[in-house]
Amino acid sequence: MSEILFYLGAVMITIGGVCDLFGALGLLKFPNFYIRLHAATVGTIGGAVVPLFGVGFLALGADFLPHKYAIAGASFVTGIIVLLAAPAGSHALAYAAHKTKIVKWEPKCDHLEVEE
Repeated sequence: MSEILFYLGAVMITIGGVCDLFGALGLLKFPNFYIRLHAATVGTIGGAVVPLFGVGFLALGADFLPHKYAIAGASFVTGIIVLLAAPAGSHALAYAAHKTKIVKWEPKCDHLEVEE
């Protein structure tokens, strides 16, 4: 069982690195603020939460670690906090940018626009 957890953790850490790479490429290549914000959120969730869970699994599968349960618990708790905070922060940034009209954007349909 410990080998399965160890390899699962290693795979999740690798997936996190790939998500960070794609998030960075999206920040460089995507055309506007809102889509770049999506790429940043993908990089945060996939590049931080998935590897944190992977570190937790890797720690549980590593019999040579003296405090493996503390490491795994801290990794899981931190991953859950980031998982809850990152989308909320991205939503707040997008909502504030839309309301202040800082970002030039011409949508076909704007459901957030207030009819006066």
